[in-house]
Amino acid sequence: MAHHATPVLLLAAAIALAGCAGLPDERLAREALKRGDNATAEQNFRQLADLGYADAAVGLADLQVASGDPEQLAKAEQTYRQAMDQSPRAKARLGKLLTRKTELSPAERRETAQLLEESFAAGEESSLLPLVMLYLQYPQDFPEVNVPARIAKWRAEGHTQAELAQILFYRTQGTYDQHLGEIEQICTRNLALADVCYVELATVYQKQGNADAQQKLLDQLMAGYRAGRIPAQRVDSVANVLADADLGKPDDGKAKELLEAVAPTYPAAWVSLAKLLYDYPGQGDTEQLLGYLEKGRAASLPQAELLLGRLYYEGKLVPLDPKKAEEHLLKAAPTEPRANYLLGQIYLRGYLGEIDPQKALERLLSAARNGQINADFALGQMYVQGKGVQRNLVNAYVFSQLALPKNTPQAQELAQQVAQQLPPADRARAEQLLREERAARGAAVPDTQMSSL
Repeated sequence: MAHHATPVLLLAAAIALAGCAGLPDERLAREALKRGDNATAEQNFRQLADLGYADAAVGLADLQVASGDPEQLAKAEQTYRQAMDQSPRAKARLGKLLTRKTELSPAERRETAQLLEESFAAGEESSLLPLVMLYLQYPQDFPEVNVPARIAKWRAEGHTQAELAQILFYRTQGTYDQHLGEIEQICTRNLALADVCYVELATVYQKQGNADAQQKLLDQLMAGYRAGRIPAQRVDSVANVLADADLGKPDDGKAKELLEAVAPTYPAAWVSLAKLLYDYPGQGDTEQLLGYLEKGRAASLPQAELLLGRLYYEGKLVPLDPKKAEEHLLKAAPTEPRANYLLGQIYLRGYLGEIDPQKALERLLSAARNGQINADFALGQMYVQGKGVQRNLVNAYVFSQLALPKNTPQAQELAQQVAQQLPPADRARAEQLLREERAARGAAVPDTQMSSL
């Protein structure tokens, strides 16, 4: 019978061969990560992973995911798969990574659910929330799953993530505002365990107009940030809640204070500051806004490219320049659906000199399938008008129906116009295509901070 060397024996052999010099070390890798030295961390993780250490393989894959590079994401998936038989954590991470894919097939969705279910059963608490998100987004793939009942069971068992899943459920059902009191209770008791609750409590107090409670929360947030207990990302998220006019009376001044406190060590906050000045010009001038964006671009943040591209597209604060707009939007497009929508408009309207219907169609379709409802509206218009594409009332019907949640008179008028023009013989086919497109996209799950837990 053949005997296989264990990772321990392999490491012992490596020590003997190397004479204890330059050995891979997981502790060194994690210390390097803390000080931002990803190269040293990757080197140590990779060497240990090659020796068969599952935890090191997970660390390596986590670095690959953090890069955001599509090629590195594919490598991360492969690395997680290699480690998942030894590590529930690898299984959990793989499940989460798969949920980020924009176009999962029904078979891939079921595989993802299985990975998350198994890793949660093995003690990986972090699998619960993405699992609930998956069930809520694609109910047609999991008809046997009663999500409210599962959440209730998990809450009764004392899982903190289940408490957060309850909040997510209220968001997806559009009943968040009817449960503000319960959400406040959930997050008050779990604040020390789940710092995402700072974002939820800020949202609740903003909706209630409860300035005193909001100020106490902000004091607690910043004390936790200064003590190193709360990450800058949460401060950034709370600032964005304060600046959101849809949640109540905005406090843009306080939002700016929070963002300025974390921006020097958290570059994404520079982009949030630029967006704040864009929405509230009284907080600063265009020169400041562009300065913030340059700092965001220096950190290779696609959100900075998106906002800069949008400025050149609109021509309000800077001179109109479609070519510069295209340049920046193309850099943002791989991860920012809004960039694809704006690129689609540039090509559709011929802003670069001539209309390019094929490019417009590709960009708008990508944007629409990644949650940009304005892109559905634009596609509906394209197909009903035959603007650069062959007039197709079946396609126009599909996209005009998908644009209805936009809830504007223009969207309702377009849907009505197309429905009236669609020949009765084509109605069944159009309805079938609409069902298929909705199933492929899944239900719209609101953008929350919970997915990063």
